[in-house]
Amino acid sequence: MALLEVRDLKKHYAAGASWFGPKRFVKALDGVGFDLEAGETLGLVGESGCGKSTLGRAIVRLEDPTAGSIKLEGQEIASLHGAELRKMRGRFQMIFQDPYGSLNPRMTIHAAIDEALALHSGLNTKDRSAKVGELLELVGLKPEHAKRHPHQFSGGQRQRVGIARALAVKPKFIVADEPVSALDVSVQAQIVNLLQDLQAKTGVSFLFIAHDLAVVEHISRRIMVMYLGKIAESGPSAALCHDPCHPYTKALLSAAPSLVPGRKAGRIILEGDVPSPVNPPSGCRFNPRCPMRQPVCGVEEPVLRELKGRPGHFSACHFAEQVSSLAAKASSKA
Repeated sequence: MALLEVRDLKKHYAAGASWFGPKRFVKALDGVGFDLEAGETLGLVGESGCGKSTLGRAIVRLEDPTAGSIKLEGQEIASLHGAELRKMRGRFQMIFQDPYGSLNPRMTIHAAIDEALALHSGLNTKDRSAKVGELLELVGLKPEHAKRHPHQFSGGQRQRVGIARALAVKPKFIVADEPVSALDVSVQAQIVNLLQDLQAKTGVSFLFIAHDLAVVEHISRRIMVMYLGKIAESGPSAALCHDPCHPYTKALLSAAPSLVPGRKAGRIILEGDVPSPVNPPSGCRFNPRCPMRQPVCGVEEPVLRELKGRPGHFSACHFAEQVSSLAAKASSKA
């Protein structure tokens, strides 16, 4: 059994309605499902507005799902509220994108971390203070830093504090919502390496959300690609990044800088803008911008299916095999 099981998760926001028209909804998530194994890092990528952060916030119940199931170690958490939900929060945590806005400027670092320990650890005041020092050392800071306020730290140091706070309650898994996007490139590498080291020490699982495929490929065992509230493709990191089987993934990879010989095959320029999640296109949601679209793409919505001969590699494309560069090479040799 997987540590985390998400099935048909939906999050719709009311978008208002005209006097005589039906009520409209922004379909931020529209049927997302995946598994996360214990000790695994699962990457999630996609354009801004595709639903990545909404998915992360819904899983940790900062947003109430409209429908669907979220099971942690077999226990349903999508429907929990009040005291039951607070009790479960010690088993899952979140690292936020903005290291400047995620910490209360009026609280010392000690108070910020101690707050989580006081709620979930059951330790007394003395033991909690010692634990705060241990957590700061674990993320590469000094125990004496606990007396400082957030404005006395750099962005990278603040993110380390955010990571320490997330680890304070010994969670089973953590949603890392673009934890390095607001940091300098040199600091990004330090934070990514820190997360990998912490996973090796604690066994915590990560859902790592980002828009930089190079970073996601480095840290993740598997990657999911999201488009307009749905998963377009998912699979092992190396397989997905070296031989994508969805036109959208292929376009994302063509836009990512790479120093790997043979990785870049020319930039793919997509037509138009991302459609509105209030009124998504019929059929495949990517079809209005897809360079490979066929008549069936505008009529029939493709299902996310496992590809033949590619264990664990899924694509929601009618022509996934044709998208694959390996398939193209095989047909040219024939």
